[in-house]
Amino acid sequence: MSERRPYTYVTLSMRPDSAPHVGVSFHTPRLRVRAGLLLSNPRSYLEFSSHEADVHISTTGAGPVTDADLATAREIFNAAARYLADCEQLHAEQSATTKDATDPAA
Repeated sequence: MSERRPYTYVTLSMRPDSAPHVGVSFHTPRLRVRAGLLLSNPRSYLEFSSHEADVHISTTGAGPVTDADLATAREIFNAAARYLADCEQLHAEQSATTKDATDPAA
C-alpha cells in the first residue's frame, strides 16, 4: 500500500449564468471539527477546518431553525455515524491484515 500525503483541496467553479460552486476535500489528520451555539444571534453551527480551509454550516439564511434545518442536521448526524462505522470497520480490517503480515505464526 503506497503512503499518501495529507492534503486539503479547495476548488471554485464559475460559469456564466450559473451559481458558483465551491468544493472542499479534507484528507488530513489536522482536521478539526466542532459545533456550538452562537449566542449573539442564537443559532447552531457546525465547523470543519484545517490550516488550508474552513467550512461552516448553520441554519437557513442564518436565521431561525426551520424544519428543513432539522432534516439537514439529521442527515449530517446519520452520515457522520455511517462514516464512523465505515472507518472503524476498515481500521479493524487493516489492523488484522497488518498483524497477519507481521506475525510469523500466521
